[in-house]
Amino acid sequence: MAWKLLLSFFWLGLCRAGGLLSPKESPSREVKDLGGLWGFRADWSEQRDAGFAGRWYLQPLRQSGPVMDMPVPASFNEITQDPNLRRFVGWVWYEKEVLPPIRWLQTETRTRVVLRIGSAHYYSIVWVNGVQVTEHEGGHLPFEVEISHLLADAPGEPCRITIAINNTLTPNTLPPGTIQYMPDESLYPKGYFVQNTHFDFFNYAGIHRPVLLYTTPSAYIDDITVTTDLIGNIGLLQYLVSIQGSPRYSVSLTLHDGDGKVVATGNGSAGELKVPNPILWWPYLMHERPGYLYYLKVVLSAEVDGTISEDSYTQTVGFRTIRVTSNQFLINGKPFYFHGVNKHEDADIRGKGLDWPLVVKDFNLLRWLGANSFRTSHYPYAEEIMDLCDAYGIVVIDECPAVGMKDSANFGNKSLQRHLAVMEELIRRDKNRPSVVMWSVANEPASELAPAGQYFKTVIAHTKSLDPTRPVTYVSNAKYNRDQGAPYVDVICVNSYLSWYHDPGHLEVIQLQLNSQFDNWYKTHQKPIIQSEYGADTIAGLHTDPPLMFSEEYQSAVLKEYHAVLDQKRKEYVIGELIWNFADFMTNQGTTRVLGNKKGIFTRQRQPKSAAFLLKERYWKLANESLCLTPPKYDDVCLPSAQQLKRS
Repeated sequence: MAWKLLLSFFWLGLCRAGGLLSPKESPSREVKDLGGLWGFRADWSEQRDAGFAGRWYLQPLRQSGPVMDMPVPASFNEITQDPNLRRFVGWVWYEKEVLPPIRWLQTETRTRVVLRIGSAHYYSIVWVNGVQVTEHEGGHLPFEVEISHLLADAPGEPCRITIAINNTLTPNTLPPGTIQYMPDESLYPKGYFVQNTHFDFFNYAGIHRPVLLYTTPSAYIDDITVTTDLIGNIGLLQYLVSIQGSPRYSVSLTLHDGDGKVVATGNGSAGELKVPNPILWWPYLMHERPGYLYYLKVVLSAEVDGTISEDSYTQTVGFRTIRVTSNQFLINGKPFYFHGVNKHEDADIRGKGLDWPLVVKDFNLLRWLGANSFRTSHYPYAEEIMDLCDAYGIVVIDECPAVGMKDSANFGNKSLQRHLAVMEELIRRDKNRPSVVMWSVANEPASELAPAGQYFKTVIAHTKSLDPTRPVTYVSNAKYNRDQGAPYVDVICVNSYLSWYHDPGHLEVIQLQLNSQFDNWYKTHQKPIIQSEYGADTIAGLHTDPPLMFSEEYQSAVLKEYHAVLDQKRKEYVIGELIWNFADFMTNQGTTRVLGNKKGIFTRQRQPKSAAFLLKERYWKLANESLCLTPPKYDDVCLPSAQQLKRS
């Protein structure tokens, strides 16, 4: 089959770089969470290089100067009352002493110990007991390194982990930025500089996601790649298992349904399983059993130095198909209409730090709202969030951190190589997720610039070579006839803020301009369209009649004007609408922002504005067009238990 040939390239490209399986406990694996309070200090030296000159990593951090407590995960910008630390740009240093269990270090167990950082923004260098073990560029994806050899030298002794993080953005980082120096000492202090960016959210920094130690046997399952297809009533699951640590091994696989029943078995590191009449993974609100997951248990038996050791790992699987036509987005052969939100991983005190109460609250609000999807604007979200999307049936447009690409310098070869590498990391992490239905390779780039055409042609082709099973898009705010990259995407995603940034206050022009926008894009490119952003800043509790800008009434009025056109065009070629934004979020200070972006339909504290009730009524009405559904009551159990994620 042609799709099998395509998948062989998919597997080949991803396996070259090694696996990035999410740490899970099993009979052969243990996980130790290193969250909590870490030692922290910022390098305030003029060149931000005192930590390297003084080799702070060679001794406990407190011996090099004052250290404060810093929670992990969290953004250091939000933790203290120091405004200078809030806007700090440069190197900061984290440190924690950890006592690994002695059983991990016993020679006879042959245990690998791996240090994994879920996300550290932006550039990281890591030392263990003063020895550099790895470095990583990029602030939104995990990275890891084996440290067994360093721990074996001192069994039973604490292990000191030091992480230096630099949040400086340059024209070639993703996202990009520039450093602007202010040399006039009559106006600015000596050495004064600021970080400039072209994106509208605060550049939070620090260790944003969990730091873990986990173990595997010395011969271990390094990666698992699964893809699904449907042929008639047969579900096909192709798999590839990558093994490291021994050339002599056997692999057995059992596929369990959600109730734990074995529905298929297999052997070998590559092959295909067939499941008669599989229960499909459906998006939320499209089926009585949304987010249905199977569990592929992989067991490795390997010979190491004359003895047999075993490793096991359980990979979640969702049977579903995706297809895009010139005017539809099909999931499992049925038209899917995206009615959802754009989000930010923006808590209050944690900044972008993973916050479980906030995560669960947001998913319950999504269900209350009747939203079936969201875009990870404008960077990949935490693995834990993606796990819940798989389990709950929330459809995801998975976006990389290519936001703020507004200058021709952002389209050079250095930027391109970084962009390609980020897409490899993102696909390696999220390739098996049924909730991820499309990759987004950028948000609002200057795609009208001449270099953008070849640039995005290359990025999109590379993304498709890594994963031919999903469509690819990017989100545009360029003119339909000037966008150089639009010919290469599968779905047109358009951001527009009519009667806000354009013709502010004039609600009467929205329908005319929006109709023209859609018709022009479709006539030019003959591809389905998503209204990927629209909205208006709104101060909660501000009311005016007639509706005036920044009032709750104006936000609702803007939405109603958009919805009138969307209801016409979704019968033709518009396949989705994603409100900007789910909740208010923090931005840089500026004269157009009052403590952040206020386009949320919920406040930053997750309280609804009037528009939230308007969208709730609309989204449940859209869901009811194909199914008999009613909005949840306050005493309903909002979501299924996430315990199903732990089934083996």
